[in-house]
Amino acid sequence: DGYSHLSAYERKRLKNITENAKFFAALKLHESAARLNQIATKRQSHVTKRRKPKKVEDETARRRSMRLLRVEPLDIPLLETPAQLGPDPYPQVPVGPLPMVPEDQAENRKWTEALLSTWMRISELKADDADRGTPDIKRYQESLSSMVLSEENIRKVVKARVCSMAIHPSESTILVAAGDKWGHVGLWNVSCRSEEGAHIFIPHSFQVNCMHFSPCNPAHLLSLSNDTLRCGDVTRAVFDEICRSEENFSSFDFLEENASTAIVGHWDGGVAVVDRRTPGMSSELSADIGFRRTRTVHVHPVNKQYFLAAGSVDVCVFDVRYLKAKGNKPLSSLPGHTKSVASAYFSPVTGSRVVTVCADDKLRIFNSKTIQVLLIFKKQSNKIKTHENSQPKPGWAIWDPKQEHCFLVGSMAQPRQIQVFQDTGKLLHSFCNVDCLGSVCSINVVHPSQNILVGGNSSGRLHVF
Repeated sequence: DGYSHLSAYERKRLKNITENAKFFAALKLHESAARLNQIATKRQSHVTKRRKPKKVEDETARRRSMRLLRVEPLDIPLLETPAQLGPDPYPQVPVGPLPMVPEDQAENRKWTEALLSTWMRISELKADDADRGTPDIKRYQESLSSMVLSEENIRKVVKARVCSMAIHPSESTILVAAGDKWGHVGLWNVSCRSEEGAHIFIPHSFQVNCMHFSPCNPAHLLSLSNDTLRCGDVTRAVFDEICRSEENFSSFDFLEENASTAIVGHWDGGVAVVDRRTPGMSSELSADIGFRRTRTVHVHPVNKQYFLAAGSVDVCVFDVRYLKAKGNKPLSSLPGHTKSVASAYFSPVTGSRVVTVCADDKLRIFNSKTIQVLLIFKKQSNKIKTHENSQPKPGWAIWDPKQEHCFLVGSMAQPRQIQVFQDTGKLLHSFCNVDCLGSVCSINVVHPSQNILVGGNSSGRLHVF
C-alpha cells in the first residue's frame, strides 16, 4: 500500500482521516462555504458608510412643547409678530390713596353702596360696656354649645387662600373682613343674608398678612401686606397708605388705644414703629431685634409699652420705649421651642398668659409674669397646616377676647373642626358640622362681645358660627 513502514496505530489513524474526508466531501460543505462567502462579499460591496453631517454654526432651536411655549395649536394660524399679552388678572396696585371701589362696581353699584353705608352706620354706634367681665367656665361652655353653623352662613368672600381676618365690633350687624394671598380684601355683611352682601376690593398687590378694625374708630379697617400698611376709611371711601417699605411686613398691632401708632413685624426678623400722625410713608424707627424671622407681634393689653414677638424659634418680650436701630435685648424670653413658631399672643384681659403654636405640633401656655412654662401639650389633631409659599404662615391659636383663660385653634382632625381649649389644656368644645364644614380653618377670629366665631380656609371661604 505504500504505507507498510507505518505502525498499526498510524495506519488506523490515517484510515479514519481518509473516511472522514470522503464523508465531508459527500456533504459538499466547501461549495456551501464558497457560496456564502460570495454572497457576503457581494453585500459588503453595497454597504456605504453614513456621511457625517457637517457642523453648522447656527443650529436650529430644539423642539419644545407648544403648551410650555404658550403657543396656540397649529390649526389656528399664528401671527408673524408675537401676540400681545392680555391684561394681568392681578395688576400691581399704584402707590398712594386708592378709591374704595370694589371689583364688581359696574355690575352691583347699589349693593356696594348699601354695604359701605351699613359699615358707616354701625361704626357710629357705641358698644355697650355693661357686663364685660369674664364669664365663668360653665357659662362660657354653655354659650359655646349654643353656637351653630348653617349653610346660609358659609360664603366664598375672597378668591384665594384666607391669610387674615377681622370682625367689626358692632353688636347689631355681623360684618367680616378677609384678606387673601392675592392682596384682595373681601367685606361680607353676614346679617344681609343675600348674594349681594359680599364684595371684593383690591388695595394690595401681595398677600394680606394682618387686619384689624381700629379699636377707637371701627370705620377704619387697617390691612397689612408685604409692602404696605393701608387704612380703609369708609367715611371717605378711600384706602389711605400709611407706610410703605421693601422689607416685607408680616404682622402689626396697635401700641395705643387711639390706634395712632403701631408696631410692625418684618419677615426678615426686624420690627418697625409706625406713627400715622407724621407725614410721609416711612416708619419712625426700624429696629433689629436679633430674629431671623418675625411672624407675629402682639402688644400687652394692659402695659402697652411691652410687645411680644414670635419668629423662627424665638419668642421674646421687648419694651418699645428702649428700641433702637441695633443691639436690642429682650426683657425676657419664652424658651423651649425647637422649631419654627407660628404665633404668640398675650391673653386678652390681663396679659398674664401667653399661648404659642410651634411646628413641633405643640401648644405651649406660659405665665407671662414669671416666664414659666405652665403647660405643654401635643395632639395630632392640632398638627399645624403649613401653606405653600415662601413665607409660610401656619394656623394660629387665638384667645377669645371675652374669656381670659380660653383660646381657639383650627384642627386637622376628622371631621374638620375648630377646638376651644382652657389654659389648663382641657378641651372645652369643638365647633364642627359634618354637612357644612369639610376643610381646615387655620385662620379664625372671634367677636369681642358676641357669641360669633368666623373660620377661614384655603379656598377663600368663610364659616360663621
